[in-house]
Amino acid sequence: MSFIDDLNNLDPNNPGVWPVPVKAVVVLLLCAGILFAGWKLDITKQREELASVEQKEQEHKNALETKQKKAANLKALKEQMQEMEQSFGDMIRQLPDKTEVAGLLVEISQAGLAAGLEFKLFKPQGEQPSEFYVTLPIEINVAGNYHQLGEFVSGIAAFPRIVTTHNINIAKLPGAPDAGAGNERLLMKAIAQTYRALEEEGG
Repeated sequence: MSFIDDLNNLDPNNPGVWPVPVKAVVVLLLCAGILFAGWKLDITKQREELASVEQKEQEHKNALETKQKKAANLKALKEQMQEMEQSFGDMIRQLPDKTEVAGLLVEISQAGLAAGLEFKLFKPQGEQPSEFYVTLPIEINVAGNYHQLGEFVSGIAAFPRIVTTHNINIAKLPGAPDAGAGNERLLMKAIAQTYRALEEEGG
């Protein structure tokens, strides 16, 4: 009887009576199937582990690149910080100290008189502390023509110490006679502000 005939005459419900060659083939096929399934599972597991390792490697590369960029920018950031500190120091040095404020008030008054203005009001207000400096506002009302007012404001802006002008309001001086363009008597109301470093408080 041939091997093909043995296969055709197999009783699937009674494998114990199968011919030896058929049993051998079935066992080999089962072993091959088991080996293939094990190999497939092992390969799949290895692929998953490889993918996980590759992902971690990429994350490490990204972290390294980020650190390298930060390190490359560190020098520039330090230089920028030094420039900012120097600029801040220069601004602080432009603020009058406590002993210079009185002299600065006199300089503002003299700038107005030198421009030919008539002071109607010159009233320093109370000091106003902020985080790094103290503000000293001065309420000013001065009378003069357009060019005199411009000369006064320009003179204040040219001071070596910081003085700023705020809330400027210019109108015709009440009761002033009519005059030609540029010579009309005007009244300027403004707030001139000077500053001093807050750290001078304890000096």
